[in-house]
Amino acid sequence: MKQALIFDSGVGGLSVVSEIRDRMPDLHLNYVADDLFRPYGTKSEPALRARLPMLLKTLENMLLPDLIVIACNTASVTALPDIRSAVSAPVVGVVPAIKPAAEISQSKAIAVLGTPGTVRRKYVDSLIQDFASDCQIVLKGSNALVELAEQTLAGAHVDKALICNEIDDIFKNAPDIDVIVLACTHFPLLKERLAACAPSHVRWIDSGAAIAKRVESLLSRHTKTELKSKRVYPETAFLIGPSASPQRRVAFQRFGFSKVIGLCP
Repeated sequence: MKQALIFDSGVGGLSVVSEIRDRMPDLHLNYVADDLFRPYGTKSEPALRARLPMLLKTLENMLLPDLIVIACNTASVTALPDIRSAVSAPVVGVVPAIKPAAEISQSKAIAVLGTPGTVRRKYVDSLIQDFASDCQIVLKGSNALVELAEQTLAGAHVDKALICNEIDDIFKNAPDIDVIVLACTHFPLLKERLAACAPSHVRWIDSGAAIAKRVESLLSRHTKTELKSKRVYPETAFLIGPSASPQRRVAFQRFGFSKVIGLCP
C-alpha cells in the first residue's frame, strides 16, 4: 500500500488531506503537526531552514513514506529545496495559487492572504512577476487567522468579528478585488467564515486540489516493486509538542486519523 506523509505547522494541512482523500481514497496517510514551532509565519527564514530539513529527514526515517507533502506555504516558499536535499522520498510543496488567480480575475485585482512569513518571501514576488504582472496585487499577512483556524478545529467558539477584522483592510485598499488567494493551508478551513466577511462576488482559490493532483501523478509513476516494503499501521497524526487537548485529537480523528500521538521533544 502506498503511503504519504502530510506535514504542517498545525492543522492547516488537513485542508490538503481532504483534497487528497477525495482524489486518492485508498492512499494511506500519516500526518505530523509541528505544534512546538508554530506559527511558522513569525519565524525567520534562517530559523526555518535550520529546523525543517533534519526534522523531515527524521520523520522520513520513522514513517518510511513513499512521498512527503509539505502542506505549508511558509515552509514551502522558505525551505523546500533544503528539504528535498535532506530526504530521499519525492517532496510536494504548496505555493500560493497566484497563476490561476490571475487567469480567472476579471478586474485584474487580486489579494494574496497568507502568513507574514509567506507574503514577504521573494518567491511570492517572483510568482507575481511571472504570472500576475498585469494585476493589482494586495499582499495581506495574518498570523491571527492561523490561530483562529486552530481554535475552530479544536471546537472553540470564534467570534466572526475577529475573522472579519483580519481582512477588512484588503477591500479598503483595493475595492475592485474579485479573487483572493488563500496562501496558507489553515485558511481554507475558515473559507465559509471568510466569505461571509467579503463581498459576495469575491472568488476564493487555494492550492489543495492541485497538490492532490500532483501527489496522484507522482505516486502513479511507481511500480509495486519500487515501493518500500513495510508494515502498514493505522493512519496516525503525530503532534510535536508538550500536549494535545482532547478536542484537538477529535479534530484529527474527524479527518480520518484514527490514532493521535503526542511527540514530546
